[in-house]
Amino acid sequence: MAINFKNTQKLKKNFMYNNLKKSNCFDVDFSGSNFDFTSLRGAHFKGCNFYKCTFKSAELVGTNCKKSKFKQAKFEDTIFEGVNLNGADFSGATFKNTVFLNTDVSVAANLNLNDEGIIVYESMPELEMSEELRAAILSLMENEYVKASRVLDTKDGDINTLSVMRLLAHYEEKALIRGFKIMQPRLDKEFCTLSYLLKMLETYKEAGFL
Repeated sequence: MAINFKNTQKLKKNFMYNNLKKSNCFDVDFSGSNFDFTSLRGAHFKGCNFYKCTFKSAELVGTNCKKSKFKQAKFEDTIFEGVNLNGADFSGATFKNTVFLNTDVSVAANLNLNDEGIIVYESMPELEMSEELRAAILSLMENEYVKASRVLDTKDGDINTLSVMRLLAHYEEKALIRGFKIMQPRLDKEFCTLSYLLKMLETYKEAGFL
C-alpha cells in the first residue's frame, strides 16, 4: 500500500512486510522506523530522514532517495537497484550482504565502498545456470503472484540473475528446482520481496520436500 506524506514526522513506525510501491514522501522524518522485508519499488523518498531505521531484506528498486539521510541505519540482505542516491548520507550506517546494482554510488555521502558488507554491480551480473533451472524459473514466473511481484524478472522481462544468485546462496540448484515446481501451482498470495520465496522454500525444507 503506497504512502504519501510531506513535511511531517512518522517516528518509530512499523512498515515491516509492507509494499510501499510508488509511494511519495518528501521531507518526512521516519527515525527509528522498521522497513524490514519491505518493497520501496518505484517510490519517491526525497529529503527523508531514516535515522536508525532498519532495512533487513528490503528492496529499493528504481527508488528516488535524493538527499535522504540514512545515518546509523542498518542494512542486511538489502537491494539497491537503479536508485537515485544523489546527496544521500550514510553516516554511521551498517551493512551486511547489501547489494548496489546499476546505482551511482559516487553521488552518495559517507558510503564506504570498502565495507565488506557492501557489494557493487554496475550491471546485472551474469550467471550460468542449467536449462532445467532456467525452465523451472520461467515456469514459476508464469504464476500470477510471482509475475506481479517482479522479484524474478528484470524490467526487460529477462530472468533477474541477482535474485537467482541470492536464492542459490541458500539452496543448491536441485533443491531450488524441486521447490519451484512445488511452489508454482500453490503460491496464491500477494508478496513484494524475494524474502517471501525464501520463506516458502524454508517451509518446504522443514517438511522434507527439498
